[in-house]
Amino acid sequence: MTRLDPHSFADDQQPSTKRFSLDLFVDFEARILRGTVTLCLDRPAEGVLDLDSRGLTIESVVDASGHPIEHQCGGRDAILGERLRLRTTASEVTIKYRTAPIASALQWLDAAQTRSGRPYVFTQCQAIHARSVVPCQDTPRVRSTYSAALNVPRSLVAVMAASAQGSRDVEGLRTVFRFEMPEAIPSYLLAFAVGNITQRDLDARTRIYAEPATIDAAAEEFENVPALITKAEALFGSYPWTRFDLLVMPPSFPYGGMENPRLTFVTPTLLAGDRSLVNVVAHELAHSWTGNLITNASMNDFWLNEGFTVYAERRILEATEGHESMALHAALGRDGLERDLRRLSAIDPKLTRLRTQLEGVDPDEVYSLVPYEKGFLFLVLLEAKVGRDRFDQFLLAYIDRFRFTSITTDEFLAFLREALPGIEADVDLGAWIDGEGLPPDAPSFTSARLQTIQGLLEAWGRGERPDAGKLKAFDATEWQVLLSQLPHNMPIADCAWLDQGFRLSRIENAEIRVGWLTIAAASRYVPAYDAIRETLLSVGRMKYLRPLYAALIQSGTRGFDFAAEVFAQARSGYHPVAEALISSMISNAQTSSGADARDVT
Repeated sequence: MTRLDPHSFADDQQPSTKRFSLDLFVDFEARILRGTVTLCLDRPAEGVLDLDSRGLTIESVVDASGHPIEHQCGGRDAILGERLRLRTTASEVTIKYRTAPIASALQWLDAAQTRSGRPYVFTQCQAIHARSVVPCQDTPRVRSTYSAALNVPRSLVAVMAASAQGSRDVEGLRTVFRFEMPEAIPSYLLAFAVGNITQRDLDARTRIYAEPATIDAAAEEFENVPALITKAEALFGSYPWTRFDLLVMPPSFPYGGMENPRLTFVTPTLLAGDRSLVNVVAHELAHSWTGNLITNASMNDFWLNEGFTVYAERRILEATEGHESMALHAALGRDGLERDLRRLSAIDPKLTRLRTQLEGVDPDEVYSLVPYEKGFLFLVLLEAKVGRDRFDQFLLAYIDRFRFTSITTDEFLAFLREALPGIEADVDLGAWIDGEGLPPDAPSFTSARLQTIQGLLEAWGRGERPDAGKLKAFDATEWQVLLSQLPHNMPIADCAWLDQGFRLSRIENAEIRVGWLTIAAASRYVPAYDAIRETLLSVGRMKYLRPLYAALIQSGTRGFDFAAEVFAQARSGYHPVAEALISSMISNAQTSSGADARDVT
C-alpha cells in the first residue's frame, strides 16, 4: 500500500479516476443529497480500490454490468473520515449513496437565513471535504473530468463550477440541471450551489450570479473584472477555463473566495460599494493558472498553490493599480504573516515551514498565512535575484510544463534548478522551503504611502495623534495598513477618538470594520460590543471570525463571556467548518478571573 497523500485513503498504486458522472437529488427537507456516482478508472482495479468517504451511507456498489461489488466502510478517523474499500477488478464502478444531514462540505440555509426568503445549499470542498458529498479519491493527486445532474425544487436554480448544459422540468415539481466539466480537476474543486439565484452578464465570458437582492450591487462592484482578466492574460498566458463567472454567496460563506474553476465563489463582504476589495477577485482569478491549472499534490505542498497565487495576484494589482498599491497589500500581508509566525511558533514551529508534514493533522486547524505570504516572499526573492524578465520566462515555462497536473515541492525544486541554473548560489532553498520562521533575506517593500503611514504611527507612539484630516484622506487600503500596524491593546481614549471621529464600527468596508473591531475587542472597548455582535451574527467569513473571537477570548473574563454568548446565538448560521473552528477556540480557552478595570460602559 502506497499512500503519498496523508489526508486521503487513496492508494497511489491503485487505478486513478479519470472521469466520473454524478447524479444528485437535493433534498432540502431532510438536508441530504441522494446520489449516484459512476467512477471511470484509468485501468482495471487489481482486486482492491480504496476511496474516501465521510458520513456517507452506501446503499449499493455495482460494476458496469450491474453485478454487485463487495464493499466495506472502515472505522471512522476523526480527520480522514472512513475508508470505502471495494473488492473488484472492474474499470468502472457505480455507487449509490446518501450524505449525512450534517456533511462537512455542505451548508443548508433555511428560507429565513437568506435575503430571498428561499432555502439555499452550497458546497465548500477544500481542503478535504469532497468525500462528505461523494465517495471519491479525495486527493489533489487525482484529477478527473466529470458530468453532473442536479435534481432540485422547481422554484430554485442550480449552478455549478462547470459548463451548464441546460435544464428540464421533471415530475414532482422539480427541475434537473445538467453540467459538464471538460477539464480534469482535483476533487476539492467540485462545487455547486442551489437557491434563488439570478444572473447578470458583464461580458461574453464573465457572468455574475447572486440572489436577486444582491445582483445589482454585485454587478456594479465587479464591473471591472473583465479588465482584470485581460491584464492577467498579458502576464500568464491565455485564460485556460473558457469562462470566469462569479457567484456571490450568502453571508455565511466561510472564505473570502473559493477558486472553483469556471465559477468562483465569493463572499458578500467584498461588496464595499467602492471596488476597494477587488484584490480578492484578483487572487481567485490568479488561481486559474496557479492552483487550478497547476495544483499542489497534497496539503504538505499547499504553498505551491497559495504562494504562487499571492505573487500572481499582486502582479495583477501592480499592472492595474500601480506599484504603490501593490506595496501596500504586500505590507498588509507581511503584518499578517508575522502575527501567524508568532502564533504558530508557540504551537509547533514546524508549522512555519513552507513544506509541511501534516500527517495526523487536520489542515483546517492549522490554516495560516504562512503558505500564502512566506511563499510570496520566496518568489519575490527569486525574482530579485534573476531579474523580472528572466523570472517571467521561468513562470511561463513553469505554467506550460505542469499545466493540468498536480506536483510536489520536490518536483518544483527540480524544475527551478533546471530552469534557473545556479540559483542555489544566491538563495538558500533549504532555509526557505524547510526552515522555520522567516529567513533574514526576506524581501521588504517601501513606498511613499507606506512611509507616510509609518511616520504617523511613530508619532502616535510618542503620544502625537495623527491629524484627523490626513486620516480622512486615506483610501481603504491605507486604512487597512494603519489598523494592521496599530497595537492591539490601545488606551480607551484612543479607541474612542478613532471610533467617534471616523465611525469605524459602522463603516461599510468589512476589512476596515473588522480590523478596527479586533483592536476594540482586544482593548476591552465595550462601546464597540454591539457592532462586534452584529458582525459576528451577520458574517461567516473565517478571516473575520477567528481574530474577533480570539481578541474577545484573550481580553479577559468579560470578553470571553461575551464571545461565548454571541457564539451561542450565531453558531447555527455558520458553515460547519467555521462552527467547528470557533467551537474549538472557545472550548480550549482559559478565562482570566474577575473583570478588568479597563472595561468601560
